[in-house]
Amino acid sequence: MPARGFTLPIRQAFLSILIIGFAATAAAQQAPVAGRLPDLPPGTKAGPTPRLPDGKPDLGSGKGVWNPRVIANLSGMGRGGRDRSPVEQVIEIPMQPWAKTLYEQRLANLSIDDPEGRCLPPGIPRLYFTPFPFQIYQQPDRVIFIFEGGAHIWRVVYTDGRPHVNDPNPSFVGDAIGHWEGDTLVVDTIGFNDTTWLDQEGHPHTDALHTIERFTRRDELTLHYQVTIDDPKAYTRPWTVSFTIPFAPRAELMEYICQENNRDLPHMLPPK
Repeated sequence: MPARGFTLPIRQAFLSILIIGFAATAAAQQAPVAGRLPDLPPGTKAGPTPRLPDGKPDLGSGKGVWNPRVIANLSGMGRGGRDRSPVEQVIEIPMQPWAKTLYEQRLANLSIDDPEGRCLPPGIPRLYFTPFPFQIYQQPDRVIFIFEGGAHIWRVVYTDGRPHVNDPNPSFVGDAIGHWEGDTLVVDTIGFNDTTWLDQEGHPHTDALHTIERFTRRDELTLHYQVTIDDPKAYTRPWTVSFTIPFAPRAELMEYICQENNRDLPHMLPPK
């Protein structure tokens, strides 16, 4: 006897949809931490760090892309534990009381207000651990990062010795200046808006955010990334995290469109 209001074929189809949905959810929870592209086979040998004619490391040499790992929580823990947050060292993030309260609210409502889910750029440092690849192009006076995801955004880091803009217009990627310390590109950024989240699970920041990033290409296939977060309005002291980003040879960036007129977004509801 079919359930009230359902014919047998409709009920079977409905049950099939539920089963597929649960299977998809389970698969997503068990998905590998690497990005959209597959990792290289185990045991792949990396060549030496490629260099430009001036001797500096080439951060983007060859046909390929940097393929970030997904990091859900910069502390190294969070809901998925280490599998979902493969930073090099687990830390306790020193949040101000209001920031901790907001962070816990975002965890409780399953991050339904995540700005990245609303087609806004993820910001810094989150652009370097979303599941979308990026490329790096070096010029004599600047380094350019081009991201496939995150609203298909780009970032320009000036390395010509200029200072920060006196009164930067707050933006998603801020006002970035860089210099080289040996083989490491050091990027100093201010002038952020307060729209973005620092990570997927919702660590907040304010317009006082100041980041220091260090990019080191350790070999042909490995980029080491370190970022120091300094935001006295949201955190009691500066804190630092680091991780590695693998290279995907011969891969290319694809067109990525995030539609701002997504009609499903108003239907997203918090858990009861």
